[in-house]
Amino acid sequence: MSEEKELTFEEAMKQLEEIVGKLEAGNVPLEQAIAFFQEGMRLSKWCHDKLQHAEKQMEYILREDGQLAPFSIEEE
Repeated sequence: MSEEKELTFEEAMKQLEEIVGKLEAGNVPLEQAIAFFQEGMRLSKWCHDKLQHAEKQMEYILREDGQLAPFSIEEE
């Protein structure tokens, strides 16, 4: 888990895309494919958690007085 703290979201996504590419190529031995799959699932969960955290941050906007306030979209 400490590795993820050093990764950026973009780096994790790049690693995940590389794993998917290797698995899609279809020429990976079974044991290595399982290891790639497990690593891909770990990276996917990490990216998902990062996105959820960012989404929660986006629910608030910084008001002019520097205070955080809930953000809502008003429909017309």
